[in-house]
Amino acid sequence: MAEQRTPAPVSTELWAERTGTREYIGHNGRGGQVLVGSQGVPGRFTPGELLKIALATCTGLSADFSLSRKLGDDFDATIRVSGDADRDNELYPQLDEEFELDLSGLSEQDRERLLVTVQRAVDKACTVGRTLQAGAKVSLNFTVES
Repeated sequence: MAEQRTPAPVSTELWAERTGTREYIGHNGRGGQVLVGSQGVPGRFTPGELLKIALATCTGLSADFSLSRKLGDDFDATIRVSGDADRDNELYPQLDEEFELDLSGLSEQDRERLLVTVQRAVDKACTVGRTLQAGAKVSLNFTVES
């Protein structure tokens, strides 16, 4: 008779633990942490702010190779994300990104070419932006102790 084996548990790479009233710490399996809380809790990000930061950093990381190849490894960039929440429906109907770059050292033609290349890289590689645009489905399951 063959021995039955229990499958190894799946490693949870991301999780959030409650640390207080409307406060959590988000973790990843590499030791990273982020403090999360309600609006107005000092030193904490709201989940909506984290969503916007995830979009901005995904855009930046997706564009980084194309930009560093043309501007060098030490270029400065800031990506700002804005968008007001629709509190009746608890969602962000529109998120707007503003990518701030100093391209003054490039000709007009080189600037235009670089921005097209960057846009293509972001459209292809920014998983967060692509997920938001696709309208990802989310499921919620419960593990409860009896």
